[in-house]
Amino acid sequence: MFVAVYPGSFDPITNGHLDVIERGRKLFDKLIVAILRNPQKVPLFSIEEREAMIRETVKNFSNVEVAVFDGLLVKFARERGCRVIVRGLRAISDYEYATQIALVNRKMAPEIETIFLPTSAEYSYLNSTVVKEIARFKGCVRELVPAVVEEKLREKFNDISF
Repeated sequence: MFVAVYPGSFDPITNGHLDVIERGRKLFDKLIVAILRNPQKVPLFSIEEREAMIRETVKNFSNVEVAVFDGLLVKFARERGCRVIVRGLRAISDYEYATQIALVNRKMAPEIETIFLPTSAEYSYLNSTVVKEIARFKGCVRELVPAVVEEKLREKFNDISF
């Protein structure tokens, strides 16, 4: 079985992430969406909330699994039998950072490859920070995130008028 991992903080998952998941799942027997517990970030959503939103979003994808991990991605990938790390790219700045991480990961785990999937053009500007900022100021995020995320953002920011 050819297993890949798509890591991130997914705070929250956006339609750009979903685009990478939908395309990535077609390339592998199984794609694990791995939510990183990142001690360097203060998330809007708890790890449990993010996991629940992602599970709801990918529930119809039979070959997509959702997991939570701490620590080194390559350690998680090895434990789960992943041979590939999938990284979504929006812009050249994503490429520079993702390449650095890919090279470090290759040094630690040469048997695991990293592939870059550019997001579809319609999501090239989209990230979780932008989504949270729009929602915080009561803007409409309906076309930026899955429905479950829109609902949870409304709850977080106490607004049902998006």
